[in-house]
Amino acid sequence: MTPEPAINVLGGPLDSCSTAPLTGYFRDGSCNTCAADTGSHTVCAVMTQEFLAFSKYVGNDLSTPRPDFGFAGLKAGDSWCLCAARFLQAHDEGCAPKVHLQATHIRALEIVPLRVLKDHALG
Repeated sequence: MTPEPAINVLGGPLDSCSTAPLTGYFRDGSCNTCAADTGSHTVCAVMTQEFLAFSKYVGNDLSTPRPDFGFAGLKAGDSWCLCAARFLQAHDEGCAPKVHLQATHIRALEIVPLRVLKDHALG
């Protein structure tokens, strides 16, 4: 699995999303992606309680620790590479988290319109 070019949605170099907790499809701290990443873990988002509750409700519990997978669980304020489709679903439901545009991979634009990402951009 070779990562695609590390370009963000603004056309610049892809910034790191988070190393604590360590995120990304490749667990390299960035929202890098490749053809095998069918979930498109490309949107660098800052978790909120509202989004974490929504994600758990729709079947992806990101807040419960899973030590067997080396996953401590996320809390509000953590940055995480989200699946682009889950982000768009949260947007449609009115509970999308804020986004680091410089750390969101350009491949996210295959699923999420840039105007939607910009509507949720961190100040």
